[in-house]
Formats: sequence, C-alpha cells, structure tokens
Amino acid sequence: MSPNPETTNAAADLPEIPEELALLPIFNNIVYPMTIIPLAIGQEQSIKLIDDALMASRMIGLVALRNTDERPAELKPEDFYTIGCAANVHRLLKMPDGTLRVAVQGVERIEIVEITQTEPYFRARVRVVPDTVETGLEMEALMRNLQGQVAQMAQLVPQFPEELQTAVINEDDPRRLAYLLALYTRMELAERQALLEETSVRRKLERLSEILRREVQVLQIGQQIQGQVNEEVSKTQREYILRQQLQAIQRELGEDDTNAAEIQRFREAIDQANMPPEARETAERELNRLSRMNPAAPDYSIARTYLEMLTTLPWTVSTEDQLNVSIAKQVLDEDHYDLEEIKERILEFLAVRELRRERLNENAVDRPSEGAILCFVGPPGVGKTSLGRSIARAMDRKFMRISLGGLRDEAEIRGHRRTYIGAMPGTIIQSLRRVEVNNPVFMLDEIDKLGADFRGDPASALLEVLDPEQNNAFRDHYLDVAFDLSNVMFIATANSLQPIPAPLRDRMEIIQLSGYTLQQKLEIAKRYLLPEQMQKHALTAADVQVTDEALRVTIEEYTREAGVRNLEREIATLCRKVATEVVARKDTPQLLSDNGTASNQTTDAGMFTLPTPAESTEQAPDPGPIVVDAARARRYLGKQAFFAEISERTERPGVVTGLVWTPVGGDIIFIEATKMPGSKGFMLTGQLGEVMRESARAALSYVRAEASSLGLPRDFFNGVDIHLHVPAGAIPKDGPSAGIAMTTALASLLTGRPVKDDVAMTGEVTLRGKVLPIGGLKEKVLAAHRAGIKTVILPKRNERDLDEIPDDLRADMQFIAVDHVEEVLKAALREQPVEPPVEEPREPQGRGGDLPIRETIDEGVHIVDSSVTVPDEEPMDAPPVPAQQGRPE
Repeated sequence: MSPNPETTNAAADLPEIPEELALLPIFNNIVYPMTIIPLAIGQEQSIKLIDDALMASRMIGLVALRNTDERPAELKPEDFYTIGCAANVHRLLKMPDGTLRVAVQGVERIEIVEITQTEPYFRARVRVVPDTVETGLEMEALMRNLQGQVAQMAQLVPQFPEELQTAVINEDDPRRLAYLLALYTRMELAERQALLEETSVRRKLERLSEILRREVQVLQIGQQIQGQVNEEVSKTQREYILRQQLQAIQRELGEDDTNAAEIQRFREAIDQANMPPEARETAERELNRLSRMNPAAPDYSIARTYLEMLTTLPWTVSTEDQLNVSIAKQVLDEDHYDLEEIKERILEFLAVRELRRERLNENAVDRPSEGAILCFVGPPGVGKTSLGRSIARAMDRKFMRISLGGLRDEAEIRGHRRTYIGAMPGTIIQSLRRVEVNNPVFMLDEIDKLGADFRGDPASALLEVLDPEQNNAFRDHYLDVAFDLSNVMFIATANSLQPIPAPLRDRMEIIQLSGYTLQQKLEIAKRYLLPEQMQKHALTAADVQVTDEALRVTIEEYTREAGVRNLEREIATLCRKVATEVVARKDTPQLLSDNGTASNQTTDAGMFTLPTPAESTEQAPDPGPIVVDAARARRYLGKQAFFAEISERTERPGVVTGLVWTPVGGDIIFIEATKMPGSKGFMLTGQLGEVMRESARAALSYVRAEASSLGLPRDFFNGVDIHLHVPAGAIPKDGPSAGIAMTTALASLLTGRPVKDDVAMTGEVTLRGKVLPIGGLKEKVLAAHRAGIKTVILPKRNERDLDEIPDDLRADMQFIAVDHVEEVLKAALREQPVEPPVEEPREPQGRGGDLPIRETIDEGVHIVDSSVTVPDEEPMDAPPVPAQQGRPE
C-alpha cells in the first residue's frame, strides 16, 4: 500500500435510491453496479414486478438466490442473499410466449434491511452500501497488473472479444474496472457474490488478480495439451494418408494387405490350436483388438507376440506313450547299469498306465497317475540327469531339461505380467512351446540350488507346478489363462534334501541314488563310458583294447568319488593318449630293425621316437591294436592321485578312521589324538562344528569315567594336555556320527593300543557309552570300500540298513554291529600296546613359554587357543565352557 492512501465514497454522485424497492430474484447470476446485462423474465410475479416498475421510477432491487441447484417453487425471505444491487430497467421486449426480455443497469450496492411485502412479489426496505475506492501507487499497480493479465488471456483465447480488451486497457476507474472484469470473468456464484459483498475496491482488485492468474494457468496448460493432441492428430492423419496410399499402391501391384493377411493367419491358428474355452475367448478378444490397432502403434507388437505365444502352445498336442513294460525295461537296461529301484519304479508307473487304459477305458492315457513326480537325490556323477533322458526314451516321450541352479526370481517360473516392458512367459511355458507337446518329461535339474531374494521365492512358485491336484490349471502371469500341466512327467534332481523346503519336498516322491561300488564302476566303464569316449575320439576296436586291470587301476588310483564323472574324464585321457599314438603310427612309417622288430620305440610318456638312419627300411607288419594294460594306463595317466594311506596313518596309537556323509557322497576322515605335558587341557582343531565338539567332550568324559575299566589310572589326566584334531582343516565338519571314532582315538592314545588298519567306524556316543544310530550308511560303506577298508563298525540299530549294500560288497567286507563303546574298543584296538617314547614330564609354562596360555581354575584348565574347559571328575554335571565355533561355509 502507498504510505498515504486516499479513499473516496462512490455514493457521492449516484441518483437517489428509494428506501423501499421491489426485489427481483435472480437465479444463478449476479448483477454488478455500473454494468448493463440482459435478463429473461418468465415468472408471473416477476413480470408484474417489471410492469409496476415501468409505471413508476423504473428502479428495482436485484438480489441473487442462495440455492444454485434449482429455483425454489415457493420463495422465502431466507432464500435471498442480503447484499444485492439497485438497478434501472431500460429496454423491454415482450416475446410471443408471454415472457419478457429486459436490459437492466446496475446502479449501486444495497443491503436488505427488512422484507416488507411477499405478495404478489417481494418488497423490502434497503439501505445503500457504497464501495470504498482507494487511490495511490498500489491501486495503479493492481490495475496495470490486471490489464496485463487480460492481455495475456487475450493471446491464449482465440475468440477473446477485442472490444473487451480495449475497454479494459483504456479503463482508468478502478471501481469500473473491477466490476467490468467481474462481469466477464469465469467464477462460481459464491465467488461472484463474495466479490459483490466486498466493500474495498482494492480487495476486489486483489481477488480478481488471483482469479485471473489461476485462469491464465489453466489456459496455458490447456494450450499445451491441445498442442500435444494436435501434434498426435497430425501425425496420425499423416500416417493414415500414407498408409492409404500404400494400400492403393499394393492394390495396383496386386499385393494383399499385410495386416489383413496377418489377422487372417492368427484367426486360422486359433481355430487349429484347439484351445480351452477360456484361452480361445482371450485369444479372440486380443485378435479383435489387434485388428483395430494401427500396426505402427507401440501396443501392436505386444499384442502380436501374445497371440503368437497363445497359438503356438501345444494345448492338445501330445505323443502317445510306449506302455510296453518289456520294451521299457530293455531301454533302461541299455542306458544304465544297476539302479534297479528306479527302473522298478518307472516300470510300475507304466504298468499302472497300461492297466488304466485297458480296464478303466481311459482315452486320456496321457494323464499321469498319482505320485508321478519323482525326485532323484544323490551325489554328482551317479547318472541322475541321464536317467531322466532314459525314462523319456523308454516311454517314447520328448525330453526337456530345465536347470534351476541359482534361480532366484519367481518370474522365471510364473512369467512376467504383460504390464511390464519386455514381459515373457516363465520357463515352464517357454519349454512347452519349444518341445511342442504337452506331455514331455521335464527334468528340473538341481532343485536344491534354488535361491530366494526380494524378487520372490521360486520354490514357492513350484508348489503349484509340482502338485498333481493343482497343476491341471497352472496360470502363468504372462498368459493369464489356465494351462494343463498334469500331462507332464516332472523329474527333479538334487544332491541333498536339506535345502529343499518341506512343502516342496512333500510333493515329490524321493528316490535316493547312492554311489557306485568298484565292480559297478568297472561295469559302467566297460559298457558305457569306454565305448562312448572311443566314439568321441574316433577310435575303434582295431585301434585300442583296454583291459579290466587298466580300468581297475584308473578307478582305484586316479579317482575317488561316488559317481563316475571323474572316471569318464580319466578314460577320455586314455583315449586321447591312444589317439595320439595311432596318429603317430600313421604319420611315421614303422620300420624294422636288423633283428626284425619294429624300430619305433615308445617312451615312458607314451610317445614314439623316430628311427635312426642306420636302421633298416624294411616295412613292418601291422602292429595291431594298442593294448592298454595296467602299466600303460599308469604311464598315460601320470602320477598316482590316491593312495591307500590307512595302514600308514593308523600305525600309531590315537589315530582312527571315521566315516562321514557329504552331499557329494560318503568319505573317510582320520581323527588324530595326541597328548603332551600340561594341566588337563583339551584342544579341538579341524574347523569342527558345535555338534562335533560336543561329541568330543562326551567322548573324553566317557574315557575319564571309565578309566579303571580301560586300565588307566584315575589321575591319568593330571599333568597332561590332550589335543584332538580332524585333518583337512579348511573344510567345515559337523555332526554326531564321529562320536565312537573320537572315543576310540582317545582310548587308543591313552592305552597305547593302535587301531587296526583295516577298520573304520561310524556312530553317535552317549555319556554312558551307548552307541546310537546314524544316517547315510550306504554312502559311508561305499566310501570305506573305495578306501580299502575291510571291517566297518556300525550301530546295532543300523544293521537293518545293510540290505541296501550290494551283495558283492557285503561279501567282500565285514560288518560289526555294536550297541556299546566297549564292543567298539574290543573290535577296533589291537591287543598289544605300542610303547610310547619316554619323555620327562615338564611343568606347564606361563605366558612367556612356548605352550598356549593357561589359567588354572579349581584344578581345571581353560586353554585359550582352540581349547575347551574340562571340569574335574567331580561333579560330573558341571557345564563345560562352549568351544569356539567353526567357520560356516
């Protein structure tokens, strides 16, 4: 505001306004002073009011009605606003229908003081409410701002009246400018009435400035939108014209409309696909949408790809199963040696299918019976994946392998929704499209390697896929229609059951595959691996002959595994060496020396040396096939990789051979114990887990409690430290099955009696010496056999599991079933103790010595470095200090 604003009263020069006026109600409109507007009069009371006014002073009161929705049938005093406008009636025009058209000029604002008459029309006592007009720089600035906003609106509105713009720009009276703009500005009735009721002209102008600013913004945004629409319309029109021209050119050239041809092709594909009703309805709806779409539109390719997927899926296409059990058995025997349990399960499946077709008259023989989802669990290289291919070949079905290792996104199974850019179906639907039948054998490889992260859990998505009660209506997110997966035979593979979630594991029939024995590996190598590698290396029987001894050497000295994968690699090495020798024979003429023998000499590495010029050039006869015996196999394969070190390592007391289970098969471990001068310390090393540490503590407690029965003095632990170590310290180890092995190692160390070199053992031990059952017996026994073990000590309650051991292996080994540690020690320890080297006892050193730091607490010792606290013999229930945790992997 200006420092000294001046105000004037607008009522000074106004004509005299009577104290009582007839009130003409105005519906949904406002009349301002100093403005002229036309009114349509149709009500009988209002027509009489105008007639009476024309006969008198022509001045009436114009007051708006509060209700803007509809005109009330019967007016009441409270229906009027209190502030209105006094106006003069100028022109009058009577219409043929009896209504009037009048022009009124607003004079001044009035306020209703009292309603004095309601019939035949309203009359009221009124008082004049003049406006307050301020002057000064601020008013001048407001007026210029409003004039600028009007000029801006005139540029944005093409039909803006030029006369109005001129009148606004040339107006120098702020009151007249305010009412002029209020008359032509778009506002709600409440805003118009508020503007009329405002006494200050300055505030009227400020409010109008805010309203015009908002209106300008709306017009600018509308102009932008209109520009974009016009641009799109122009582009569309241009494309339409060009496309029409292209169609005309194609018709002249005799070419068909590509779009119409594609629509017809999809229509025929939908008819031929034999889709279910839901899928067909969806496809037809999408096709109709595609036919109305411009091929250049972004959604055209999306809809086209979706239709391609729908029409190329094998909704009803399937292969006929080969249900002859004899032929299927022959195929399985040709491809795999042994694996009788799995072969028997497949033959049972086929037999049930054949009976259902014959006796239940089922035409839909491709619908599997209950429990057809198998899961092969076993170490690597035992033939899980290749077995799936053999099953598909035996049933005359197509085979599809899906690798699930490292899969972390649920959309890989269920697909992406089409709202995403680059969406595609899941692996299941894509594989079905590639295989082109709806009843293949699906191999879900490495199902135990599934992951999970923020994108979802693929294992949860597989719950529906692998459930025979649900997968007949599998709904991929991309397709969004049901697809029947019940015809698919799913076979999963895993190395371990532990990572598989329990709900998913419950939906599959688990079949365990253990490792192979030496004889089984020998037969597999002779029947499958060697012929396959000879074919890959282009070798024939005329080139090479591999003896059984050579294969046995390869298996025993160069591989140590549950499966045959490394064995296949070593046989491939043999074949490469032979191929090199065959080529050398072919490229280098073989000459005879003076004594008639071939002059080409083979080096230790299996390669040939060239003949010297002094040797005879007489051509030698065909040398025949290369015979790979044990010696030549060792020469080809190089240094021996595995040794029978059990007898060497167990010749001293305190070393025991234990048996363990791993996800890649069974294995043997050595448990070593030694003692040294100290003060009742017990150290555990070898990256042992908590369960294994507890087994070691239980073993020591048992040995101390049963010292007298073992022939040990009760104070044997005084003045010594015991260190228990499990080699291969970089590998984490855990589990309770090494309990009896640890007990035996401690007993052997303290009694001086070595463990027999051909004995291995497994079993959990309790504080009372009870031997508890363990798992994975077959894998452990196979590992023991591979290592040359002849005697296996096992828990009594695992004796029934020996039925799973092959007959030839059971005949070659001795199994001792035990129920107590006393039986273990009796079977494992030698009779004569080995005298330990004499060593003078030493006092424990403190912090400055070479031994680990110790602290004596109540005659017990806590060893800081990888040690645990061992309590005295009394009390027996004193809790031990927890051992250091092994590094997780």
